[in-house]
Amino acid sequence: MKKIVSTFILGLGLLSYQAVFAQTDSYPNRQIKIISPFATGGIADGFSRIIAQGLSEAYGQPVIVENKTGGGGNIGADFVAKSPADGYTLIMGSIGTHAVNPYLVKNMPYDPFKDFVPVAFVLDAEGLMAVNPSLPVKNVSELIAYVKANPGKVSYGSGGIGTASNLAGELFNLTAKIDMTHIPYKGNALAITDLIGGQTQVMFATMPTILPYVKSDKLRGLAVTGATRDPSMPDLPSISETLPGFDVKNWIGLFAPAGTPPAIVKKLYAEVNKIMMQSVVQKKLESEGAKYYAMTPEAFGAFQKKESVRWGKIIKSAGIKPE
Repeated sequence: MKKIVSTFILGLGLLSYQAVFAQTDSYPNRQIKIISPFATGGIADGFSRIIAQGLSEAYGQPVIVENKTGGGGNIGADFVAKSPADGYTLIMGSIGTHAVNPYLVKNMPYDPFKDFVPVAFVLDAEGLMAVNPSLPVKNVSELIAYVKANPGKVSYGSGGIGTASNLAGELFNLTAKIDMTHIPYKGNALAITDLIGGQTQVMFATMPTILPYVKSDKLRGLAVTGATRDPSMPDLPSISETLPGFDVKNWIGLFAPAGTPPAIVKKLYAEVNKIMMQSVVQKKLESEGAKYYAMTPEAFGAFQKKESVRWGKIIKSAGIKPE
Protein backbone atom coordinates (compact mmCIF):
# COMPACT_ATOMS: atom_id res chain seq x y z
CA MET A 1 0.00 0.00 0.00
CA LYS A 2 2.82 2.38 0.96
CA LYS A 3 4.52 1.64 -2.34
CA ILE A 4 1.32 2.50 -4.25
CA VAL A 5 0.92 5.80 -2.34
CA SER A 6 4.57 6.70 -2.89
CA THR A 7 4.26 5.94 -6.57
CA PHE A 8 1.11 8.07 -6.74
CA ILE A 9 2.80 11.03 -5.02
CA LEU A 10 5.84 10.65 -7.27
CA GLY A 11 3.54 10.64 -10.27
CA LEU A 12 1.84 13.84 -9.12
CA GLY A 13 5.24 15.46 -8.66
CA LEU A 14 6.29 14.40 -12.15
CA LEU A 15 3.10 15.75 -13.64
CA SER A 16 3.58 19.04 -11.79
CA TYR A 17 7.17 19.29 -13.05
CA GLN A 18 6.07 18.50 -16.59
CA ALA A 19 3.34 21.16 -16.39
CA VAL A 20 5.83 23.83 -15.24
CA PHE A 21 8.32 22.76 -17.91
CA ALA A 22 5.66 22.96 -20.60
CA GLN A 23 4.60 26.37 -19.31
CA THR A 24 8.11 27.81 -19.41
CA ASP A 25 9.12 26.06 -22.62
CA SER A 26 6.20 27.56 -24.56
CA TYR A 27 6.43 31.01 -22.94
CA PRO A 28 5.12 33.32 -24.19
CA ASN A 29 2.19 32.06 -26.21
CA ARG A 30 -0.19 34.96 -25.58
CA GLN A 31 -0.29 38.65 -24.68
CA ILE A 32 2.04 40.04 -22.00
CA LYS A 33 1.02 43.09 -19.98
CA ILE A 34 3.47 45.56 -18.39
CA ILE A 35 1.89 47.71 -15.70
CA SER A 36 3.27 51.26 -15.48
CA PRO A 37 2.25 52.55 -12.03
CA PHE A 38 2.98 56.15 -13.00
CA ALA A 39 1.40 58.65 -15.37
CA THR A 40 2.18 58.79 -19.07
CA GLY A 41 5.00 61.07 -20.14
CA GLY A 42 7.41 60.05 -17.41
CA ILE A 43 10.59 58.04 -17.86
CA ALA A 44 9.07 54.86 -16.33
CA ASP A 45 6.17 54.94 -18.75
CA GLY A 46 8.42 55.76 -21.71
CA PHE A 47 10.82 52.89 -21.14
CA SER A 48 7.95 50.51 -20.37
CA ARG A 49 6.83 51.12 -23.95
CA ILE A 50 10.34 50.72 -25.38
CA ILE A 51 10.70 47.34 -23.65
CA ALA A 52 7.15 46.32 -24.59
CA GLN A 53 7.90 46.95 -28.25
CA GLY A 54 11.20 45.08 -28.07
CA LEU A 55 9.66 42.07 -26.35
CA SER A 56 6.81 41.98 -28.83
CA GLU A 57 9.24 41.93 -31.74
CA ALA A 58 11.38 39.24 -30.10
CA TYR A 59 8.54 36.95 -29.03
CA GLY A 60 6.05 37.52 -31.82
CA GLN A 61 3.33 38.14 -29.24
CA PRO A 62 1.57 41.40 -28.30
CA VAL A 63 3.08 43.17 -25.29
CA ILE A 64 1.04 46.11 -24.02
CA VAL A 65 1.57 48.79 -21.39
CA GLU A 66 -1.26 49.64 -19.03
CA ASN A 67 -1.11 52.62 -16.66
CA LYS A 68 -2.49 51.97 -13.18
CA THR A 69 -1.56 55.08 -11.24
CA GLY A 70 -2.07 56.37 -7.71
CA GLY A 71 -0.78 55.84 -4.21
CA GLY A 72 2.83 56.61 -5.13
CA GLY A 73 2.76 53.63 -7.48
CA ASN A 74 1.23 51.30 -4.89
CA ILE A 75 -2.05 50.75 -6.76
CA GLY A 76 -0.30 49.35 -9.83
CA ALA A 77 2.19 47.38 -7.76
CA ASP A 78 -0.55 45.80 -5.65
CA PHE A 79 -2.39 44.75 -8.80
CA VAL A 80 0.68 42.91 -10.09
CA ALA A 81 1.48 41.42 -6.67
CA LYS A 82 -1.92 39.73 -6.73
CA SER A 83 -1.71 38.64 -10.40
CA PRO A 84 -0.93 35.06 -11.52
CA ALA A 85 2.79 34.22 -11.31
CA ASP A 86 3.04 33.11 -14.92
CA GLY A 87 5.11 35.86 -16.55
CA TYR A 88 2.18 37.47 -18.35
CA THR A 89 1.71 40.39 -15.94
CA LEU A 90 4.79 42.45 -15.07
CA ILE A 91 5.43 45.86 -13.52
CA MET A 92 7.90 48.63 -14.17
CA GLY A 93 8.74 49.17 -10.52
CA SER A 94 10.75 52.02 -9.04
CA ILE A 95 12.79 53.04 -6.04
CA GLY A 96 9.47 54.05 -4.49
CA THR A 97 7.29 51.02 -5.20
CA HIS A 98 10.02 48.45 -4.53
CA ALA A 99 12.35 49.96 -1.94
CA VAL A 100 11.07 52.85 0.17
CA ASN A 101 7.27 52.99 0.22
CA PRO A 102 7.05 50.70 3.27
CA TYR A 103 8.82 53.44 5.24
CA LEU A 104 6.46 56.14 3.98
CA VAL A 105 3.06 54.43 3.69
CA LYS A 106 1.38 53.18 6.86
CA ASN A 107 -0.87 50.49 5.38
CA MET A 108 1.10 48.90 2.56
CA PRO A 109 -1.11 46.56 0.49
CA TYR A 110 1.86 44.42 -0.59
CA ASP A 111 5.43 43.52 0.39
CA PRO A 112 7.97 44.71 -2.24
CA PHE A 113 10.28 41.80 -1.44
CA LYS A 114 8.03 38.84 -0.56
CA ASP A 115 5.42 39.51 -3.26
CA PHE A 116 7.77 40.05 -6.20
CA VAL A 117 10.76 38.58 -7.97
CA PRO A 118 13.25 40.99 -9.65
CA VAL A 119 13.51 40.47 -13.41
CA ALA A 120 15.71 43.21 -14.88
CA PHE A 121 17.19 46.53 -13.82
CA VAL A 122 16.26 49.06 -16.52
CA LEU A 123 17.91 52.40 -15.77
CA ASP A 124 19.18 54.94 -13.29
CA ALA A 125 18.02 58.41 -14.36
CA GLU A 126 19.87 61.59 -13.50
CA GLY A 127 17.83 64.08 -11.51
CA LEU A 128 17.83 67.85 -11.80
CA MET A 129 17.10 70.38 -9.08
CA ALA A 130 15.19 73.37 -10.46
CA VAL A 131 13.56 76.45 -8.98
CA ASN A 132 10.99 79.00 -10.06
CA PRO A 133 12.88 81.95 -11.64
CA SER A 134 11.23 84.35 -9.18
CA LEU A 135 13.24 82.78 -6.37
CA PRO A 136 16.33 85.02 -5.87
CA VAL A 137 18.89 82.19 -5.87
CA LYS A 138 21.47 81.11 -8.46
CA ASN A 139 23.07 78.10 -6.77
CA VAL A 140 22.59 75.50 -4.03
CA SER A 141 24.32 77.55 -1.32
CA GLU A 142 22.11 80.56 -2.02
CA LEU A 143 18.99 78.38 -1.88
CA ILE A 144 19.96 76.96 1.51
CA ALA A 145 20.64 80.47 2.85
CA TYR A 146 17.33 81.74 1.46
CA VAL A 147 15.30 78.91 3.04
CA LYS A 148 16.97 79.50 6.40
CA ALA A 149 16.23 83.22 6.18
CA ASN A 150 12.61 82.61 5.16
CA PRO A 151 11.28 79.78 7.36
CA GLY A 152 8.00 78.30 6.21
CA LYS A 153 7.96 80.18 2.91
CA VAL A 154 9.61 77.65 0.58
CA SER A 155 7.97 74.43 -0.61
CA TYR A 156 9.09 71.71 -2.97
CA GLY A 157 6.79 69.71 -5.21
CA SER A 158 7.17 66.02 -6.02
CA GLY A 159 5.57 63.38 -8.22
CA GLY A 160 4.10 61.77 -5.10
CA ILE A 161 5.04 60.21 -1.77
CA GLY A 162 7.89 57.74 -2.16
CA THR A 163 9.02 58.98 -5.56
CA ALA A 164 12.65 59.90 -6.16
CA SER A 165 11.62 63.57 -6.26
CA ASN A 166 10.20 63.22 -2.74
CA LEU A 167 13.27 61.36 -1.48
CA ALA A 168 15.64 63.93 -2.96
CA GLY A 169 13.73 66.73 -1.26
CA GLU A 170 13.82 65.04 2.13
CA LEU A 171 17.51 64.17 1.80
CA PHE A 172 18.19 67.80 0.86
CA ASN A 173 16.27 69.00 3.92
CA LEU A 174 18.20 66.60 6.14
CA THR A 175 21.71 67.28 4.85
CA ALA A 176 21.25 71.05 4.50
CA LYS A 177 19.50 71.26 7.89
CA ILE A 178 16.56 73.20 6.46
CA ASP A 179 12.80 72.64 6.33
CA MET A 180 11.16 73.03 2.92
CA THR A 181 7.51 71.96 2.93
CA HIS A 182 6.70 68.91 0.80
CA ILE A 183 3.77 69.19 -1.62
CA PRO A 184 3.03 65.79 -3.27
CA TYR A 185 1.28 65.61 -6.65
CA LYS A 186 -0.12 62.79 -8.76
CA GLY A 187 2.80 62.74 -11.18
CA ASN A 188 5.66 65.03 -12.17
CA ALA A 189 3.70 66.82 -14.90
CA LEU A 190 1.29 68.42 -12.41
CA ALA A 191 4.15 69.25 -10.04
CA ILE A 192 6.11 70.98 -12.80
CA THR A 193 3.03 72.97 -13.87
CA ASP A 194 2.64 74.37 -10.36
CA LEU A 195 6.37 75.03 -10.08
CA ILE A 196 6.23 77.12 -13.25
CA GLY A 197 3.12 78.86 -11.93
CA GLY A 198 4.81 79.72 -8.63
CA GLN A 199 2.59 77.61 -6.36
CA THR A 200 5.79 75.81 -5.28
CA GLN A 201 9.35 77.07 -5.47
CA VAL A 202 11.63 74.01 -5.80
CA MET A 203 11.54 70.60 -7.44
CA PHE A 204 13.80 67.59 -7.99
CA ALA A 205 12.84 65.68 -11.15
CA THR A 206 14.32 63.39 -13.76
CA MET A 207 16.30 65.18 -16.44
CA PRO A 208 13.99 64.43 -19.39
CA THR A 209 10.85 65.66 -17.62
CA ILE A 210 12.20 69.01 -16.40
CA LEU A 211 15.16 69.94 -18.63
CA PRO A 212 13.00 71.33 -21.49
CA TYR A 213 11.55 73.92 -19.11
CA VAL A 214 15.03 74.88 -17.92
CA LYS A 215 16.24 75.30 -21.50
CA SER A 216 13.23 77.52 -22.28
CA ASP A 217 13.95 79.65 -19.17
CA LYS A 218 10.62 78.79 -17.57
CA LEU A 219 12.63 77.27 -14.71
CA ARG A 220 16.17 77.74 -13.39
CA GLY A 221 18.37 74.66 -13.03
CA LEU A 222 20.66 74.68 -10.00
CA ALA A 223 22.31 71.26 -9.83
CA VAL A 224 22.05 67.55 -10.61
CA THR A 225 21.14 65.07 -7.88
CA GLY A 226 23.73 62.39 -8.68
CA ALA A 227 27.05 62.05 -6.89
CA THR A 228 28.96 63.61 -9.80
CA ARG A 229 28.31 66.01 -12.67
CA ASP A 230 26.44 64.61 -15.64
CA PRO A 231 28.49 64.36 -18.86
CA SER A 232 25.57 65.75 -20.88
CA MET A 233 25.59 68.95 -18.78
CA PRO A 234 29.17 69.36 -17.47
CA ASP A 235 28.68 73.01 -16.50
CA LEU A 236 25.90 72.16 -14.06
CA PRO A 237 27.29 71.24 -10.61
CA SER A 238 26.11 68.31 -8.52
CA ILE A 239 24.42 68.95 -5.18
CA SER A 240 27.20 66.85 -3.60
CA GLU A 241 29.69 69.65 -4.36
CA THR A 242 27.84 71.71 -1.73
CA LEU A 243 26.49 68.86 0.41
CA PRO A 244 29.09 66.03 0.36
CA GLY A 245 27.59 62.56 0.07
CA PHE A 246 24.33 63.69 -1.51
CA ASP A 247 23.30 61.12 -4.11
CA VAL A 248 19.82 60.15 -5.29
CA LYS A 249 19.43 57.29 -7.76
CA ASN A 250 16.09 57.48 -9.56
CA TRP A 251 16.00 53.89 -10.76
CA ILE A 252 13.34 51.71 -12.35
CA GLY A 253 13.24 48.01 -13.13
CA LEU A 254 11.03 45.16 -14.23
CA PHE A 255 9.44 42.87 -11.61
CA ALA A 256 7.14 39.83 -11.76
CA PRO A 257 4.84 38.32 -9.10
CA ALA A 258 6.58 36.05 -6.59
CA GLY A 259 6.52 32.43 -7.70
CA THR A 260 7.09 33.18 -11.38
CA PRO A 261 9.14 30.23 -12.75
CA PRO A 262 12.91 31.03 -12.74
CA ALA A 263 13.17 29.93 -16.38
CA ILE A 264 10.67 32.62 -17.39
CA VAL A 265 12.46 35.25 -15.30
CA LYS A 266 15.76 34.30 -16.92
CA LYS A 267 14.22 34.40 -20.39
CA LEU A 268 12.75 37.86 -19.80
CA TYR A 269 16.00 39.22 -18.35
CA ALA A 270 18.02 38.02 -21.34
CA GLU A 271 15.66 39.74 -23.77
CA VAL A 272 15.44 42.99 -21.79
CA ASN A 273 19.24 43.09 -21.66
CA LYS A 274 19.38 42.79 -25.46
CA ILE A 275 16.83 45.60 -25.83
CA MET A 276 18.66 47.95 -23.46
CA MET A 277 21.98 47.33 -25.22
CA GLN A 278 20.63 48.33 -28.64
CA SER A 279 22.43 51.41 -29.99
CA VAL A 280 19.20 53.36 -30.46
CA VAL A 281 18.20 52.71 -26.83
CA GLN A 282 21.70 53.59 -25.59
CA LYS A 283 21.51 56.91 -27.44
CA LYS A 284 18.12 57.64 -25.89
CA LEU A 285 19.50 56.87 -22.43
CA GLU A 286 22.42 59.22 -23.02
CA SER A 287 20.17 62.01 -24.28
CA GLU A 288 18.00 61.71 -21.17
CA GLY A 289 20.81 61.58 -18.62
CA ALA A 290 20.16 57.93 -17.79
CA LYS A 291 22.37 54.85 -17.47
CA TYR A 292 21.78 51.12 -17.88
CA TYR A 293 23.68 48.46 -15.94
CA ALA A 294 23.35 44.80 -16.91
CA MET A 295 22.35 43.24 -13.58
CA THR A 296 21.23 39.64 -13.35
CA PRO A 297 17.91 39.17 -11.52
CA GLU A 298 19.90 38.10 -8.44
CA ALA A 299 22.16 41.17 -8.60
CA PHE A 300 19.14 43.41 -9.12
CA GLY A 301 17.50 41.90 -6.04
CA ALA A 302 20.62 42.60 -3.96
CA PHE A 303 20.68 46.19 -5.27
CA GLN A 304 16.99 46.60 -4.39
CA LYS A 305 17.61 45.49 -0.78
CA LYS A 306 20.66 47.73 -0.44
CA GLU A 307 18.66 50.75 -1.63
CA SER A 308 15.83 49.94 0.77
CA VAL A 309 18.19 49.72 3.76
CA ARG A 310 19.96 52.96 2.77
CA TRP A 311 16.76 54.96 2.40
CA GLY A 312 15.23 53.42 5.50
CA LYS A 313 18.08 54.91 7.53
CA ILE A 314 17.74 58.30 5.83
CA ILE A 315 13.97 58.42 6.35
CA LYS A 316 14.35 57.45 10.02
CA SER A 317 17.05 60.09 10.54
CA ALA A 318 14.81 62.71 8.95
CA GLY A 319 12.05 61.81 11.38
CA ILE A 320 9.56 61.08 8.59
CA LYS A 321 6.57 59.07 9.76
CA PRO A 322 4.46 56.78 7.53
CA GLU A 323 1.24 58.42 6.36
